[in-house]
Amino acid sequence: MPTIRQLPPNVVNKIAAGEVIERPASVVKELVENSLDAGAGRIDVTVEQGGIELIRVVDDGWGVAAEQLELALASHATSKILDADDLFRVGTLGFRGEALASIAAVSRLVFRSRPAEADLAAELEVVGGRAEPLRPAGGPHGTAVEVRNLFFNTPVRQKFLRTTQTEMGHLTEAVSRLALAHPHVHFTLSHGGRLIHDLPPGDAGQRIAALFGAELAEGLIPIDSVDGDLHLSGAVANPSHSRPNNRMQYLFLNGRFIRDRSLQHALGEAYRGLLLTGRFPVCFLHLRMPPAEVDVNVHPTKLEVRFQDGGRIYSQLLGTLRTKFLSTDLIARAQVPIATGGGVDGDEELRAATASPTQDLWEWAKRQLGPARSDDGPGGAFASPSPFGERADALQLHRVDLPPLVGR
Repeated sequence: MPTIRQLPPNVVNKIAAGEVIERPASVVKELVENSLDAGAGRIDVTVEQGGIELIRVVDDGWGVAAEQLELALASHATSKILDADDLFRVGTLGFRGEALASIAAVSRLVFRSRPAEADLAAELEVVGGRAEPLRPAGGPHGTAVEVRNLFFNTPVRQKFLRTTQTEMGHLTEAVSRLALAHPHVHFTLSHGGRLIHDLPPGDAGQRIAALFGAELAEGLIPIDSVDGDLHLSGAVANPSHSRPNNRMQYLFLNGRFIRDRSLQHALGEAYRGLLLTGRFPVCFLHLRMPPAEVDVNVHPTKLEVRFQDGGRIYSQLLGTLRTKFLSTDLIARAQVPIATGGGVDGDEELRAATASPTQDLWEWAKRQLGPARSDDGPGGAFASPSPFGERADALQLHRVDLPPLVGR
């Protein structure tokens, strides 16, 4: 008959690591979230071989006191919640207290930290869950965590890692999500000695332009809606910037990137009739609401949440976007290159020579359809003036009177 026994802590941590730490991108996400919770104004991420060989995260946050360094790497030890009631009003990105212990259990980890008021930093090295004696070290205030040889003692997990390019893609996406959620923080990402991203602090539009290009950022439609204690802000893209998948639908809740099928459905409904089948909208939307109205303790990765009143959020997102689209000109326009150094005459000639096909089609349609008519019939008065005024690039509806069928 099998005997029931208590599992040792190192086995428990390895089991927890299987849920929390899936790949190098998971390590970066957990470490950067700790830096953000510590009030960091700058976070530097350095990786080698897609994060499999080395992950280093350095911040200028509050730091950890030397006497608490060992406790910081213990399982289920955290400064972010005190009791069970705090789980229903989580205001930080992390709160479980298991990420550092899980990472230390499957890697060679060096944790160095110094609060601003301390003279020296303290350094703790953990190899496969076994901690070395604490030692003093030099360094600026803040925290530096170095993770080497991820999954070195769990070869089964290491075997399922993908190529360096694939793992680096996931890692870059993890950093991009956190950088979009916190544009006031300076982020850098380096791989193999090459700088991938250098994102200085700024506003949300500047951060989007730095990550995805100025063309997309300039074509975004700003969104801002307040319903009681629920604040929806951010931007959505013009339908001309759609994508073949939903990977560029960035939804943030209180600074946390989330995946929510209900909100993604509301987004799709708002774009219904504006996109071709198989195309998905692009969005960068931020939700701010009291932590007590949402449960983030659903999954170890904290990507899934449960809203206390999901229908209210669905309705606000759908209604806000539809109202915005009704008051926005969503016609895609071709970009006309402008000559440099040719003077005003040269610019006019270039514009005339490179006329927009959309404008040509519009002029042809106006000639074919004639003026808009009212419901009084072919001989009735002209329809009331268009709400678009004299704008020639706005879409208007025309009535076409066809001749009677002959020979029937």
